[in-house]
Amino acid sequence: MIQRTAVHTLNKQTKAYLYTIATVLLWSTVASAFKITLRELDYIQLLFFASLASLFSLFVVLLLQGKVTQLFRIDWKGFLYSALLGLLSPTLYYLVLFRAYDLLPAQEAQPLNWTRPITLAILSVPLLGQKLPLRSLFAILISFCGVLIIATRGNLTSLEFTHLTGDLLAIGSSVLWATFWIFNVRDKRDPVVKLFCCFLFGCLYNSVVVALFSDFSIPSLNGMIGAAYVGLFEMGISFVLWLKALSLSRNSVSVGILAYITPFLSLVLIHFVLGEAIMFTSILGLTLIVAGIIIHIRSERVKNVEASGGVVRG
Repeated sequence: MIQRTAVHTLNKQTKAYLYTIATVLLWSTVASAFKITLRELDYIQLLFFASLASLFSLFVVLLLQGKVTQLFRIDWKGFLYSALLGLLSPTLYYLVLFRAYDLLPAQEAQPLNWTRPITLAILSVPLLGQKLPLRSLFAILISFCGVLIIATRGNLTSLEFTHLTGDLLAIGSSVLWATFWIFNVRDKRDPVVKLFCCFLFGCLYNSVVVALFSDFSIPSLNGMIGAAYVGLFEMGISFVLWLKALSLSRNSVSVGILAYITPFLSLVLIHFVLGEAIMFTSILGLTLIVAGIIIHIRSERVKNVEASGGVVRG
């Protein structure tokens, strides 16, 4: 019996790693997908069409999981909460993120956006009442050094930013993401159900944004494919795979650490798919950012927030 239980646990952990690898491979492609699709659509149109694709994919997941009926049991407070969260993500978060990718090379926007867990740690102090141990403060300092190296391309003495607006948008997107996940973790509904509700309201907000600041013109075939890819594999299906990995793993940290392979794989794809010459400062800065994150997530005091599934979402 003990041996059978051990084999069952091993199989579950193996499946967790397989789901994690699948998620990592998908996440590693999205930075390149953003840039390619932004050649066909403006960043507002990308947000609109990608969100629609994500909403559709999440509804299919709910159908397959037999959870559609849960939508009809949500009270008005639940819908109000989803309406507020949907404004944060997908609308504001991806609006800011896609604009950052529109302005910056992918090798700069992607690492700066990956400061999300560090931003989450900082915001957890005022919003969750957590205290940052010395180890986490050290981790934040390391990641901040990485941010400066990427944003200035190594010109630390002069602090000349290559594109200050783009850099601020990329970092600002991490603030929006962290705010979303802090409030999201307080919502005890099924994670796929509440994410679907967020995208439902987000699509309504995105329609208004398109009407005011862009247009509803039918994009090219390449633009539609790109937006659908982003919606499916950045916003939708990858999140479900990540949740599955977390549910099967013995602890979230073991799969969480693996997820930080993503930005390095992404840099490889950015080079070969987009043709960007990867600078040494991008690699060094990203290494410092990820090193700071790993030091931080090993702190016992913040694992409860990170185990929620929001620590490394695409």
